[in-house]
Amino acid sequence: MQVTRQSLILALALQTLLTGCATITKDANQAVRVETYSKNNQAVTGVKCVGKNERGEFAADSSGVMRPHRSSENLYVVCSKDGEEAGIGTLISRVNGNMFGNILFGGGIGAIIDHNKGTAYNYPDWVRVIMGDNLVYDRKNNEDNQVMLGQASSLEELKKIELAKAAEEKAAIDKATTEKTSADIAKTSP
Repeated sequence: MQVTRQSLILALALQTLLTGCATITKDANQAVRVETYSKNNQAVTGVKCVGKNERGEFAADSSGVMRPHRSSENLYVVCSKDGEEAGIGTLISRVNGNMFGNILFGGGIGAIIDHNKGTAYNYPDWVRVIMGDNLVYDRKNNEDNQVMLGQASSLEELKKIELAKAAEEKAAIDKATTEKTSADIAKTSP
């Protein structure tokens, strides 16, 4: 079967219309449930938690939901209550499936847009911050409807996580750029 220019244009148009990039299919903000516990595993109530990334500050009371703007940057959470040591958490964001969908289905432009807007990333959905501890919560360990307990982490371990995350993101962006270049070449070929 011979592929005509018109059928190729129609296929590309349909593909573009049917490919759901995260900018369209995902909210720019993500619900992150934050609960606070003591070091002896007792719930601590009345705690104010504030999360920060390069897109802003986001607040929640303990056992509540914070709605940070999605980002490739980590979310730093500090939970405070009078008479208690602060609980600190670093929530590692990871590329979500929509980014790879954009790449696989020819939406290289969509992948780049999603990366720049932050919608290509997710934080852990539900974390347990321990008052008096400084823990790391990596999205790659996220399980639906399960609280993430976090891990104590050294500065060296955090650097390893960040390097691995940067390598994953670079590979995804490089692949998206290659896809876009290939699509551009296909459009200009007779």
